[in-house]
Formats: sequence, C-alpha cells, structure tokens
Amino acid sequence: MLGIYKDPIKTAESIKNGWLYTGDIAKKDDDGYYYLVDRQKDMIISGGENIFPQEVERVLNSHPGILESAVVGVPDPTWGELVKAFIVPKTDDLTSEEIERYCLGGQRLARYKRPRVIEFVREIPKTASGKILRRLLKSGNT
Repeated sequence: MLGIYKDPIKTAESIKNGWLYTGDIAKKDDDGYYYLVDRQKDMIISGGENIFPQEVERVLNSHPGILESAVVGVPDPTWGELVKAFIVPKTDDLTSEEIERYCLGGQRLARYKRPRVIEFVREIPKTASGKILRRLLKSGNT
C-alpha cells in the first residue's frame, strides 16, 4: 500500500517505518489464534478503564428483547466518557432498568462497562456494507 487516496495526513498517521497501522485491536488465544476485538478509535475510556463497544454490544444483543444495539462513548466531566447504548427493541415494553439488570446479572458485564445512558431508537445507522456509523451516533445526527 502506498497510502490513503488523496489524504497525506491520514497516510502519515497510518504508515510508520514501512508498517501499516490499521487501528484494529486483536487478541491471541492460548492456541495461537488471533481474534479482532474492536477498533482503537472506537474504544471508550471511562475512569481510566478501556471499554470495547463490541463487547458491550454482544451482551446487549443477547437480551431476548433487543433486536440490535450500538455503543459509543459520550463525554462526561467526571469519568471522561460514559457508555451510551442505542437500542432497537423488539417490543415497546423494554425498559432501561431491565437492560441494566440484564447487563449486571450473571456477571455478564463488569459494572464500569454497563451503559449509563440508554436511548431507544427505531434503527441503527449503518454503511451500505452493514458497518455501524458510530460517528453519526456520537454527533447526534441519527
């Protein structure tokens, strides 16, 4: 790869000493297999703790009353960022309290990773390929 098309600034940020830095965060298991965890730019830092949106979304999406979810960090003067979840419910009777109980119950999610702000929406904005448009969610332009 020679660079990012017509963007020398992003090219300089992405290519260092001949290596391409994608911003992907991966983990390696005991058998030597690698797994993509999330994107570095999507990571939420709350009270000094790193929170990966995909981890929180996996828990939320396992709730029987949730069709889909998207998680972003929103500014907070005390913690730096808070976890905000956008939820597409399957029914109209799902509550924020039920979601919090579900996240904390059964050790599904550490307390600091739970969504502190929940917004119910009709749909999650996505690209044509189905990738969540987190920047739209963060900006409030959904």
